[in-house]
Amino acid sequence: MKRVMLKSLLSVTVLLLLGCGSRLFATAVTDRYDDTFRKYSQRFFGPGYDWRIFKAQAMAESNIDMNAKSWVGARGIMQLMPSTFAEIRTRNPEIIAINKPGWNIAAGIYYDRQLWKLWKDQVEEAAEPFMLGSYNAGRGTLLRAQDVARLRVLDPAIWINIRAVAPDVPRWRHAETLAYVERIEANLERMDEEGRVVK
Repeated sequence: MKRVMLKSLLSVTVLLLLGCGSRLFATAVTDRYDDTFRKYSQRFFGPGYDWRIFKAQAMAESNIDMNAKSWVGARGIMQLMPSTFAEIRTRNPEIIAINKPGWNIAAGIYYDRQLWKLWKDQVEEAAEPFMLGSYNAGRGTLLRAQDVARLRVLDPAIWINIRAVAPDVPRWRHAETLAYVERIEANLERMDEEGRVVK
């Protein structure tokens, strides 16, 4: 009986230590690629752009795990599809490998930049929700959502209107995309000015 209780106590202790260790590891990992996020945010968006948005996005995509792979085949920290990465690489031959953290982050931020440029002059408010929503669901999906907003006599350039019509947009897993954008915003709020997760 004592031996069984001792084994149980030991098992619980080990599980608790592993749980604490993984939280400590996760906290330590969150700062690991900050310089890379800063570097490519500055390169593709300019020095005044808040690089923490891309870190928050990576937290939503993969929890900043380079080994993450989705059921559809998206890979790495920024969860890029191999075909998207190949397209990015044709315009940026220096971005060599999807399975290297720095290149994965660079490609993801470059892709965000391309989406941002497509939206920045079409929306009345910040382009970020449209950019992030397009990263998740594809730009065509959000263009269809804008069409639905127009039919409802809503301004299609305002994100809250896109959220309102989302359930009625055909072929869109809208709950996933809306939660994705909200998760990124929440991740950003959890960070201090240096990008450390403090909440």
